[in-house]
Amino acid sequence: MTALITAVIISALTAIDQIIKYFIYNDLRPIGSKVIIKGVLQLSYVENTGAMMGIMQGKTSFLALAAAVILVVLFALIITKKIKFGFIYCCIIMIVSGGLGNMADRIFRGFVIDYIEVLFVDFYVFNFADCLITVAAFLIVGYEIYDMIQDSKRKKEIKITND
Repeated sequence: MTALITAVIISALTAIDQIIKYFIYNDLRPIGSKVIIKGVLQLSYVENTGAMMGIMQGKTSFLALAAAVILVVLFALIITKKIKFGFIYCCIIMIVSGGLGNMADRIFRGFVIDYIEVLFVDFYVFNFADCLITVAAFLIVGYEIYDMIQDSKRKKEIKITND
């Protein structure tokens, strides 16, 4: 049952990404950008042939291959149940969904469609898939830091108890 739910969630998140990009491509590409909140947020059509934050421009084939390898590894971890259902599992689902969305762009378009532009800071244009990947990665790092702190506290308590 967990596998079915996982597949549905990954499919839904990937579909949401692709549906948004479909509308961005058809509606925003002709006009370039549209202000959503003046001075804060606008939608800007960008064809990104690189990775996040504009690195590795023009390396679409390499990036698609690298993403495919990472996605295969993550799928293998999910299928073999090396990652148990819980917080990290949910984060991995977000990473897989975002990776699939951007990989689909690279394979079928030759570039990733980026469109979210934050105006109050100098930052790169990004998309929903990037948000899924980035938020999940930060959550995993935060979780691991929290877990290390809790581990350290437990070890101190055990040491005090044993003394």
